This record gives sequence, C-alpha cells and structure tokens, in this order.
Amino acid sequence: MNKNEVVERISLMRTKAGLSARDLSLKIGKNSAYISRLESKNDSFEPSVSALLEIISACNSTESEFFYYDPYAYSQDKEIIELLKTASPIKKEAILNLLKNK
Repeated sequence: MNKNEVVERISLMRTKAGLSARDLSLKIGKNSAYISRLESKNDSFEPSVSALLEIISACNSTESEFFYYDPYAYSQDKEIIELLKTASPIKKEAILNLLKNK
C-alpha cells in the first residue's frame, strides 16, 4: 500500500465514521487542520504509525479493516468467514462447489 492509498483509506474511514476532517483531527489530539493537510496528499506530509493507529481507532475501525485488500467488501467478507467457521464439513464442501462453479 502506497502513501496515496493510505490517505484514501483514511478519507474513506473518516467519511464512513461520519467525521469531518476537523473533528477527526481534534479527536486524535492534533491541530484542527491535520487531517485536511494529510488528505490534500501533500507529498512531504505523512502520518506516523502511532497517528495512523489513533486515526483508525477514532474512526471506530480496526487495523484489519484498514489494510484489507478491498475496504468496501470487508464487512461482508468478515461475516462470511465467521459463518464458515461454524459450518459443517458438508456445508463447506457445498459452498466450495458453488463458488467454483460460479
């Protein structure tokens, strides 16, 4: 994941959490323009790892969701995985066959 993708994920998570850039900046204890500056994709401005973790937490999210390959599919994929954990071997085989046959 490159810097632009990180910035896009921050913006996506912030929007999903219903936070303005200013609100998120203040929620993580930063200058009120911190997130706006970060989201402007200024090449010289990057969040520290600790700031990124604070942002993820402030957006009521997890590191797993933030770094998931498809942030739009995360919730649904997570639910499917949780259901698969409790499925019988026969159901798992049926699901595999269904997915393979499309």
